Amino acid sequence: MGFILELLFNAFVLLMLSRIISSVHVKDYGTAVGVALVIAILNATIGAILRFPLNLFTLFLLSFLIRLFVTAIMIKIADAFFSGFEVKSFTTAFIMAVILALAGALFSFIV
Repeated sequence: MGFILELLFNAFVLLMLSRIISSVHVKDYGTAVGVALVIAILNATIGAILRFPLNLFTLFLLSFLIRLFVTAIMIKIADAFFSGFEVKSFTTAFIMAVILALAGALFSFIV
């Protein structure tokens, strides 16, 4: 149940980011839910595979930054999967990753 609530919350954050940041476009809330689900699945699979060698290379000292970097990559990959979701640059994807991480921390604190 917690995963579903967090997924819906992340979809809401993605939709709000599309309203605030002009270089992000999300068609509707249904698309935002699909994008949030794909980002979660990509982070759990490919993201974990990418994070481990990068964390090992930095001796796990930059773990948080690497997580943000990999999440930004997953956002850009999700951009390729959905026609109703567009992120124009990697910098915007990185900013979205930071905001999603902060919103997720706030959500975990509240719930």
